[in-house]
Amino acid sequence: MPEGLVRRESPVEYFKGLIDGALQHQRLDSSESTTFYIVQLLAGFVTAGGSLDDEPLALRLAKALQTGGVRQREGLRQIGDLSLFISGFFSDSLNRRLVDVDYYVALGGYAYGSLSRRDEDARAQIFAELADKFVRYVDVLCEVSERTTLASNADLLRLYEKWLRTGSRRDGERLAERGIVPNASIGNRYLQ
Repeated sequence: MPEGLVRRESPVEYFKGLIDGALQHQRLDSSESTTFYIVQLLAGFVTAGGSLDDEPLALRLAKALQTGGVRQREGLRQIGDLSLFISGFFSDSLNRRLVDVDYYVALGGYAYGSLSRRDEDARAQIFAELADKFVRYVDVLCEVSERTTLASNADLLRLYEKWLRTGSRRDGERLAERGIVPNASIGNRYLQ
């Protein structure tokens, strides 16, 4: 078997290379701690291999906010992590669903922002960075997703709609690469 077909690296090593490349391509400054956190997040989803909870994230958020202490922090972290993962890896599959990528961006950013304000959490700075740059990190995970799948070209209309909802710089650049000039002045009035 040709040497290039089989990779002998752990999920952490694999995702570290992809994340570093996407961060560089996106020109996103990321602290080492935050980069490590995201790599571990992706490796965790790969090695867990389990199913995702079907309970809506908004309900999970409400439940987490009603608890306190460690249970609340863990609930908020799970919501932030899941929101980042879904919006980065599955945003195109959310097309015209009951909830769209903006739902996950809002919940994930809120959850990470809440965690960043807790002095007792050693990862408060990581969560602050993730909250402040949530859409930028979604873009990084979208690029990783594109590099790890054999997806066809994205539907330009869907890409445009996603750009309108999130204001993602990366999606705007992808539209421009395809000869479409993003125009935010139309807002959401044409999206249904």
